Amino acid sequence: MNAQPPSRADLEAEMQRTSFQRKAVSYSDLPETAEHAIGFFKSRGYRAGRTGRPNQVFVRGGREGVLPVVHAELLIQTNVGKGKVTMVTISGAGERLSGVLQEYVDELREEGRRIRQQRQT
Repeated sequence: MNAQPPSRADLEAEMQRTSFQRKAVSYSDLPETAEHAIGFFKSRGYRAGRTGRPNQVFVRGGREGVLPVVHAELLIQTNVGKGKVTMVTISGAGERLSGVLQEYVDELREEGRRIRQQRQT
């Protein structure tokens, strides 16, 4: 017995419900930030790698909930703001992937706290 595939409206509702968009700061340069992101997501079971553009990283995964596949994109920009930090813009959707994207942001923020504390001492 074949189950009905989810309707486009169901897919769009799930993508909206599980969408994730954040910006985070990395204190590493572009290649190091990209390699860290790729390793982070691969270690959590996702396919990750560089896109055709040198400052982007893709994240892909299989079925999560209603969505047949999940995707995320990371745009990495260097020398941003007064501190000349690396800005990572993260966007994606997926029931589990959204939580993993938040873990990545939390890890970048914790790294930033450690670096700022080291600079103050």
